[in-house]
Amino acid sequence: MFKLLILPAFVLLPFWGSFAQGIRAEVVARPATEGKNLYYTSNRSPLLQAAFLKLPVTSFSPSGWLLKALNLQKEGLTGNLGEISVWLSKKNNAWLNREGKGEYGWEELPYWLKGYGDIAYMLNDQKMISETKFWIEAVLSNQRPNGDFGPSVEKGKGKRDLWTNMPMLWCLQSYYEYSKDQRVLDFMTRYFKWQLTIPDELFLEDYWENSRGGDNLYSIFWLYNITGGDWLLDLAQKTDRNTANWRQAASLPNWHNVNIAQCFREPAQYYLLSQKEEDLNASYNNFKLVRSVYGQVPGGMFGADENARKGYDDPRQATETCGFVEQMTSDQMLLRYTGDTFWADNCEDIAYNSFPAAFMPDYRSLRYLTAPNMAISDSKNHHPGIDNSGPFLMMNPFSSRCCQHNHSAGWVYFAQNTWMATQDNGLAAQFYTEGSVKAKVGSGQQVEVWAEGRYPFDENISLKLKMDRPGSFPLYLRIPSWSEAARIKVNGQALQVQPVAGRYIRITRIWKDGDRISLHLPMKLKVRQWAENKSSVSVNYGPLTYSLKIKENYIKKDSKETAIGDSRWQENADPGKWPSFEIHPGSAWNYGLSLDEKHPEKSFQIVRKKWPADDNPFTNASAPVELRVRGKKISAWGIDSSGLVSPLPRSPLTSGEREEILFLVPMGGARLRISAFPVVK
Repeated sequence: MFKLLILPAFVLLPFWGSFAQGIRAEVVARPATEGKNLYYTSNRSPLLQAAFLKLPVTSFSPSGWLLKALNLQKEGLTGNLGEISVWLSKKNNAWLNREGKGEYGWEELPYWLKGYGDIAYMLNDQKMISETKFWIEAVLSNQRPNGDFGPSVEKGKGKRDLWTNMPMLWCLQSYYEYSKDQRVLDFMTRYFKWQLTIPDELFLEDYWENSRGGDNLYSIFWLYNITGGDWLLDLAQKTDRNTANWRQAASLPNWHNVNIAQCFREPAQYYLLSQKEEDLNASYNNFKLVRSVYGQVPGGMFGADENARKGYDDPRQATETCGFVEQMTSDQMLLRYTGDTFWADNCEDIAYNSFPAAFMPDYRSLRYLTAPNMAISDSKNHHPGIDNSGPFLMMNPFSSRCCQHNHSAGWVYFAQNTWMATQDNGLAAQFYTEGSVKAKVGSGQQVEVWAEGRYPFDENISLKLKMDRPGSFPLYLRIPSWSEAARIKVNGQALQVQPVAGRYIRITRIWKDGDRISLHLPMKLKVRQWAENKSSVSVNYGPLTYSLKIKENYIKKDSKETAIGDSRWQENADPGKWPSFEIHPGSAWNYGLSLDEKHPEKSFQIVRKKWPADDNPFTNASAPVELRVRGKKISAWGIDSSGLVSPLPRSPLTSGEREEILFLVPMGGARLRISAFPVVK
């Protein structure tokens, strides 16, 4: 059992310290949950209090590489999908019809809008905000008299498909955070009262909605915490009992990669109401269960290129881009609920090592599937090597209806969860990306914290406080599980307490305008062996996993000709403006690493390079930190009959080839990658 350790909020006295600046510093496993935050919405009784609270969507202003990524999305596919996707067409769209009738209308629009709208709010982009409001107004004004809304889709006699409404409710919640529009609360109240009238035998019966009831539950709790009403708790119970059984000890209700990433958390969500530890533990167990077989690979995910299949557990097996987004979202949610830094670590693993590689560097196209080991990205059908049949490895802006739209939320949700509020009216730094957060703390002080530093490519982070008046409040700093011997200074003076990896430092003092905090997170090389996957190895430097640097040859193709079968596009969509790309290897990729048996980390040399002028470090050419290591080609390891990298040979193995110097680059910037390596003698 992969079980949460219920630790006291504050670790014992030896981890406590203070000094002349009037600072109290403590190592804590998680924040205390007694009391309620005075300024941000907490869970209403009888729900258990969450360790952290989500700040409103406009609280964080990104800078550095994260701002660059969001701007690339704005200028790329996310910001312009309305001119390509037929599902975003404003003609004959079921989302624009009160009866929910129309040729176009299912999950695609809310999938896109939940990221597009949040990027609009975060960047304060008025053009994007206007487009967001067009769709939000359509939803709010087209609610039916009984409370239902959205595309009227039935899956079987009388079985209303509610899945597509679930992501739209998330869009409405973000809009409420931005606007405080009372209509959102009234709308959701009417809708959920209608859901209560649906008989259990007709409620959440279809495959997608049945798997994803946790998304409905999230919105129910969100509304309950604002408005109250015990009837909403009745609906929460109804939702849980009609959702697929994600509490099985040795299996899952289905093995679809996005369902697992999105739905494994449902028991932990319901734990807030049930307060049964077996519910919480079920989500931890689900996470471990799928990874124990299909996730013995780097990158934070598991191989399920549509569905996980027995015998298909090599790092050549891929995950949907949707799966990356949903796992990161689940990690962020569970981090808030539990306070367990484990979820932050896994979220960073995916965000830095898997998610960026699913896109072209300019974010104008993406692929459906990305694997830890993939030496080609083309338009061919790679079934049965991958589960799905079609051109699923192609970088294509016209293709893959779900990921084409759902990718938009990946970075902006990550940005929103960079900082969180705490129940003791404090702030917590979770992901150390550059930018500033504005929040209300302490006894009502308004604080703005500016974060500088090129984490995760650099180990130094600087925080500067801007305050309207001095005041006391706790500031929590997450210490990643990989970072030993972290160091913290406040206004140049070192804390007397030693931070602990996988915990938080809680620093309390009377903070004032201009205070500075410096955080040093020493990054070390670590070689991880995947014993259950042919004893292959992966290489980490801090939170970054490294891949072989393969020359990437990009071949432009016609997006319409290389799209998957169910793709649809608008009549005037221009494939010349939005081309697709194949990526072929221009250098050898089939290498094993020559490592020092006793101290494998000593086999690598760290090579630092200039920070990219365009602030986009997630490409092979712009990677600011490379590694050098010796290795040998493995001539018998090649491309198999399905056109994929052959399964890994078992390590260690002997190669008669000459030893060469290899260059490794961050996995997140490598569109072609070997990240799980054989070991050669």
